[in-house]
Amino acid sequence: METKDKVLMINPEKCTGCRLCELVCAVKHDGVSNPARSRIRVMKWEMDGVYIPMACQQCQDAPCMGVCPANAISRNDGLNKIEVDYDKCIGCRSCVAVCPFGAMGFNSIERKVFKCDLCDGDPQCVRFCDVQCVEYVDADDVAVLKKKE
Repeated sequence: METKDKVLMINPEKCTGCRLCELVCAVKHDGVSNPARSRIRVMKWEMDGVYIPMACQQCQDAPCMGVCPANAISRNDGLNKIEVDYDKCIGCRSCVAVCPFGAMGFNSIERKVFKCDLCDGDPQCVRFCDVQCVEYVDADDVAVLKKKE
């Protein structure tokens, strides 16, 4: 059976700024209700009154992979995601510096970087987003929607 590539699709027009996605992400990954430990971040544009959830875009040509001196970042083609091998990560933060989306975080206690891992195919931010601002969809569907715009 062939599996389709899936991606997070974010529709900022639907976001209410509740930040529940940040909370469930931090609890899922670190067992704490601390938004600083979340792999998804809700950015607020004050002037426009707009909230935009931001997460790793799982780039095809990911800058974080190319800059990692420990080769701790690689692509998992099965789940179409970029992964961090925490046993190899040396905490240099080069990946944090080059991510154009600001999607890499740094845990100063463990001295390791962190990023969205799509919850291994069951993103909790999607599951708990009542307004469906964050969705986990087939990559082909996103391309069709973008063409319609």
